[in-house]
Amino acid sequence: MPILVLVSIALQIACAVHVVRSGRPLYWIWILFIGSYLAVIVYLLVAVIPDLRNDPRGRQAAARVRDTIDPERRRRTIRQRLDVADTVDNRRALAEESMRLGDYANAAELYRSVLKGMYATDAGFLLGLAQAQANGNDFDGASATLDTLYSTNPAFRSADAELLRARVLESRGDLDTALEQYRVLATSYPGEEARFRYGALLKQRGRFGDARAVFRDMLTRSKNAPPSGRQAPQSCSTTGTWRAYSTVSSSSTSSRHAYAARSPSNTSPAS
Repeated sequence: MPILVLVSIALQIACAVHVVRSGRPLYWIWILFIGSYLAVIVYLLVAVIPDLRNDPRGRQAAARVRDTIDPERRRRTIRQRLDVADTVDNRRALAEESMRLGDYANAAELYRSVLKGMYATDAGFLLGLAQAQANGNDFDGASATLDTLYSTNPAFRSADAELLRARVLESRGDLDTALEQYRVLATSYPGEEARFRYGALLKQRGRFGDARAVFRDMLTRSKNAPPSGRQAPQSCSTTGTWRAYSTVSSSSTSSRHAYAARSPSNTSPAS
């Protein structure tokens, strides 16, 4: 059977399933099977595409495709707005978009540019600057910015700031204090980043069983959790968690084997 016929049949069946699931009049099925490619094209134009535009999941998928093809699209749009109106809100939006794209140096510079006048001690902008610095591996700068944040905003409370503080402690080698802070955040921080960093540091400290339990809990949560609007590092994704879980499991097994090989019961007596 020619490939074009097989493709036509597959498209017709797919469109027919869409007719039934979307509750459209069943005469569409007859039109699809009689009209072949022409009917499929018409149905896509009058039914499928409008449904995708009205479906939030369809809009999100389309946005992801556009961002994949042209990741700078949103930043260009915000820059155009900034050229027209150089406002604090537009600079903040550009800083946030730069953070999303991983351009942390530019994001930090934009946050510094708005930390003036009445916004000189703004908690949100100081936190944004500290995050940009930490993500750019300037942990000393992030620590100084956090100190300014808390000294000028003593009543300020933020899980993001506490997570950032734990990352600064880890970067300085104060692993026990960082581990304790991650432990607290693992049950209070929205999203999975704190749990992932807690598990990763447990693994680094050789506590493989505890790390495996954390990663296993993350995988269980990911099966039923709704998608979060909060961005986390790629390593904290389900794929990254599976990789970390597999690694810590193999590390734990290797450690047990090495210990068994060194134990007296496995050492032959000298002749």
